[in-house]
Order: sequence, then C-alpha cells, then structure tokens
Amino acid sequence: MENLNRRGFIKSSSGLVGAAALTSGVVGKVFAAGSDVIKIALIGCGGRGTGAAFDAFASGQNIQLVAMADAFKDNLDKTYATLKEKFGDKVNVPDSRKYVGFDGYKAAIADADVVLLTTPPGFRPVHFAEAIRAGKHVFMEKAVATDIPGVRSVLETAKEAKRKKLNVVVGLQRRYQNNYREAIQRIHDGAIGDVVSGQVYWNSGGVWVRPRKPGQTEMEYQMRNWYYFNWLCGDHIVEQHVHNIDIANWVKGKYPVSIQGTGSRAHRTGKEYGEIYDNFALEMTYDDGTVVYSQCRHFEGISNRVDETFQATKGRVYLSASNQAVLWDAQGKEIYRHNTKGNPNPYQQEHKELFEAIAKGEYKFDNAEYGAYSSLAGIIGRIAVYTGKVIKWDEAMKSNIDLMPDRLAWDAMPKVVPNADGFYPVAVPGHDVEKYI
Repeated sequence: MENLNRRGFIKSSSGLVGAAALTSGVVGKVFAAGSDVIKIALIGCGGRGTGAAFDAFASGQNIQLVAMADAFKDNLDKTYATLKEKFGDKVNVPDSRKYVGFDGYKAAIADADVVLLTTPPGFRPVHFAEAIRAGKHVFMEKAVATDIPGVRSVLETAKEAKRKKLNVVVGLQRRYQNNYREAIQRIHDGAIGDVVSGQVYWNSGGVWVRPRKPGQTEMEYQMRNWYYFNWLCGDHIVEQHVHNIDIANWVKGKYPVSIQGTGSRAHRTGKEYGEIYDNFALEMTYDDGTVVYSQCRHFEGISNRVDETFQATKGRVYLSASNQAVLWDAQGKEIYRHNTKGNPNPYQQEHKELFEAIAKGEYKFDNAEYGAYSSLAGIIGRIAVYTGKVIKWDEAMKSNIDLMPDRLAWDAMPKVVPNADGFYPVAVPGHDVEKYI
C-alpha cells in the first residue's frame, strides 16, 4: 500500500481570505461530452459518506455514483448495499470500480467528474490535492486537516482549485442554512453595530466507541476508532466544534490573532478513548480586541448546548442549528426573528447549490480557504490547551509538527501507540510542549 506522505507538496501559505461563494463565472462542463450525467465518486464509506451520497442524490441533478473507495471492504460493501437499494440504477459501481485500501482514492477520483471526500479528516489534504490535480469538482467534509502542515497543504490546493475554476464546497453546512445566512447578513449590514464579544458552544455526550478485536493491528484499531486519535480526527475541538468556531469567524469576518484556553480529560478517561480530551474552553482574540469564548465537551448525563451568541455595540444575536436566529437592539427589543418553518435541510442545500452550479457549467464556490482557516483555529485551540500556552496565529502557521504516520499500511505503526497497559499518552499542559508546536 502506498505511502501517502504529505511532506513532498506542503508549502507555506498566507492571507486570511475566505468566501462562501464567488462571483459566478462560466466554465466548461466537466462531465462527458454529449451527456448530462454527472459522475460522482465517494471516497470514504462511513456514516457521513453514506449521508453525503444521499444528499448529492437529493440535489435534483442527473447524478450517477460510479466509483467508491474505502480503507475497509466491509464499510464499502455496507454503504454500496444501502445506496443501491435506495437509488437503483443511479448507483453504477461494479466490482471493478470498488477500491479497497489506502491508495484506492486515486483510481476512484479518476473515474468521476465530482468527488465526495468523506474519510476521517487526517486524509483530507492528500485526497483534496489529488482531486484538484485531476481536475475534479469537490465536496469535502469538515474538518479539512488535523495539523498545521495539513492546513498549509489545503491552502495551496485551494489556490490551484481557483486557478482551474473548480468548485469546492466544504461541509460546514451552517453556511448554507437560511437562519445563519439571513441573520449574519443583517449583522454585516450593521443591524446590531460592531460585534465586540461572543460565546460559541458544542457541549454534548460524546460519540461511539468500537472495542478492540483480536488480531487487529494497531493501525487497524486506530483507523476503526479514528475519533480518538489526533492524526485522524484532530480531537473533537477540530472535528466537531469547528462548526461553531467557523460561525465566530464568519460573524467577525476575520480570524483570531491569538488563542488561549484550558481543558482536560476528566470524564472519558478509559483506554478506549485514545489520546483526546473530553473538554475545552478557549478565548479567541481578534485583532480589534474582540474575545469570543469557545466551549466544547463530551460528558454524559449533563445538559447539552450547541449554539452561538454574540454581543455588539447596538444589540445582540442568538443563533442555533435548529433554525433559530434572533436579533435584539441595545434596549432588548426584538428586531428580527427567523421563521423556523419550511427551511431547507442545510446538508442537502450545500449539495443542491454545488451540483446546480456544476450542471450549468458555473464556477461559484470557493469554500476551501475558510474551511482551512476555521479548521486551523480549532487546531490552534487544541495546541493552546494541550500546552497551556497562548498561541499566536502567525507563529502557529510556521509549525512543522506533522501528525501523519510515516507510512500507511496495515502493518505500519502510527506515531502514537499504547503503553504496556493499553493506555495512550495524553497531553499534560506545561509538559513536552515541543511535541505539539
């Protein structure tokens, strides 16, 4: 199996530019001449990959799934059976276009016009680079990287995507959700003045655990339990809380200049939880002095909260993924409330808009930059908490700490391995700082 080492094409990148959509420009249709069928490839056949394929088929365009790739054959087979039963002839994936293993993504990308990148985030920079090199439009899930070299890679690939006029949509679906779009447009138009502080949250009970099975290599175990290893997931502050951090950056129209915080592994402490923390609390400071407080945790049996609030010079706003958005003026008078009825599903909306642009031969979407920078904010937050230090954005961008294994194969060893008792090393603030930055 191929060594997917990123070091060969990672370069530094600068600038804080990001936009949800570009001014529409007409480009050549990428699908086969004389056909209106858009051929798609699914790279990553877990739950999110299956969901992304459903959302693509719901776009209303003439789409056909022609290739699939996953490291695990059972994942691919399960997803194929689900999609074939639901969509019939729209799923045209013979065995010859089912690719299993670490390097199958290349062949699957070559077979399609558009690729859906839905593997664990650690693989995103390499897969994105290959898709754009091959001239394909892309939908890729968040987060788009798990370390800073990966972010730099994505930013470089984003430049190439723009040069080639290839649409790229990132699965930060709140950017495609009506209540967020309408409320944040009002904020940017000055409805509540200048935003001076905010709070963003993803507090929930955590996710699945897959027990270790006899005969698994360490690589297979970590791949099956990807959420608990930073080279694959980035910790839940990156993989999950990136949604809320992205809202803070969208509202502010910029990115933090420094981040500090605290966190721990307080509740989910068993060996089955790998190396990640279960709670983070950040202060993200922007260049105008605004501080946005960020909180995420994975604790069972306590109150959950997933939403965002911001305070401004002339009022305040409340936002949530449940289609809520309310703005108040400085006196507490409600000045806008979003109608929660009949809003489109944002997971489907991002695919609807992407595939509509592709079907029309339009270049409209350039999400990779803001996806990379919001992923970077989560990564810097993780580093700040793991080290106990204030981390400045510009300095962090120089980091060469690469979390990816030197070789990807079932008999290869990841960089983080368990001790004799089966426990993985966990960051202790103030100790071994050089391991993280």
